[in-house]
Amino acid sequence: MPAQSPDAPARRDQTLPPGGTRRLRLGRDLRLGQNRDFARVRQQGERLALGCLIANWHRLPDGASPKLGVVTSKRIGNAVARSRARRLLRESFRQHQHEFSQPVELVLVARNSIAGRDFAEVEKDLLAVLNRAGLLKN
Repeated sequence: MPAQSPDAPARRDQTLPPGGTRRLRLGRDLRLGQNRDFARVRQQGERLALGCLIANWHRLPDGASPKLGVVTSKRIGNAVARSRARRLLRESFRQHQHEFSQPVELVLVARNSIAGRDFAEVEKDLLAVLNRAGLLKN
């Protein structure tokens, strides 16, 4: 591979978006994947329902990173509607993952009313649940 000239743009993974901040990512290591993880959060954690979602959370020790699991049932609609609901919930969490006062394992269950909502409405419901639960920094 030829050497890059100093005038050539940097590789894509090394570039920073305008403003100089790093991109917020939601990789596999920040997701709950095992059924036992979901069950543990539901059994040991707390629960709050508001708007188009139900939030179950379990607090983690300091220094850990927050983790997310999303549940969508067939009552929401077809596969396209369920996938869209999962994407909306994951994106809302991704944008606010660094605003938690303490790391948590969070399981979000989409309710039927999420179908047809836009991102702003889903994000508003998520932030309202997290505020009411006392999980966000002031």
